[in-house]
Amino acid sequence: MKNYKNFAIALAFKAGEIMKQNFTTGMQKEWKGDHTPLTKTDLVINDLVLTAVRQTYPDHGILAEEESCFHNEEYVWVCDPIDGTFPFSHGYPTFTFSLALVKNGKPILGILFDPILNRLVTAELSQGAFLDNKPIRVSETSSSLRARPLIAIEGGNEFSRLRAELVGYGCLVTTFACITYSAMLVALGEFAGAIWLGKTPWDGAAIQVIIEEAGGICTDIRGMPQRYDESVTGLIIGNKSVHDQLKHLVSAYLFDNKFTY
Repeated sequence: MKNYKNFAIALAFKAGEIMKQNFTTGMQKEWKGDHTPLTKTDLVINDLVLTAVRQTYPDHGILAEEESCFHNEEYVWVCDPIDGTFPFSHGYPTFTFSLALVKNGKPILGILFDPILNRLVTAELSQGAFLDNKPIRVSETSSSLRARPLIAIEGGNEFSRLRAELVGYGCLVTTFACITYSAMLVALGEFAGAIWLGKTPWDGAAIQVIIEEAGGICTDIRGMPQRYDESVTGLIIGNKSVHDQLKHLVSAYLFDNKFTY
């Protein structure tokens, strides 16, 4: 895939170094209109990606959380400079650098980098998913929600009753305030599944190709495929069995006249 993967990995390591240098308690931050925090580090890394893509692939678009340059190009780099700015800015280490290359709406390359534990997860379409150079797979042991699997839920109060339902099944339910961190653990086989209620493509593009190349399923909140060069409709991820069960529960709690999404 040309030099796309090497380009993305180099950016990930640069972004990770910036994150590590600036990760501290008592961090200064602003609050955006959607009640999420913004730090100087977000802006620095976002600018790093914009500059690198413009210089290296000037005919590609860029969709990034803090600033974009997108005009319906065939190839689009979709980036969250710090997914998990909330934990990053409050002193707990569940955040990643997330970067994907999307062609005609479909992710063909995904990179997630956890700079604290130095975990680099990569995937290319039809080439498999890897932690560094080691192949990774989603868990196949947790085929039932009654087998006490680990499930991450990344969302607001809309999921409170669903969380209680999953706990009732015996699931161990948690949140990291970072969907890419949750998805990374699913791809590594540590968590059985994850659910995210959001609309921003930079939170999901890298996840899509990584989960599928790791043998899992990644769909929108309705269980449907979606594009990642426009607004998305949440995520459900897991192996086939867990995904199907989560999709059924999410459908009941969000779409069967119980919640509005």
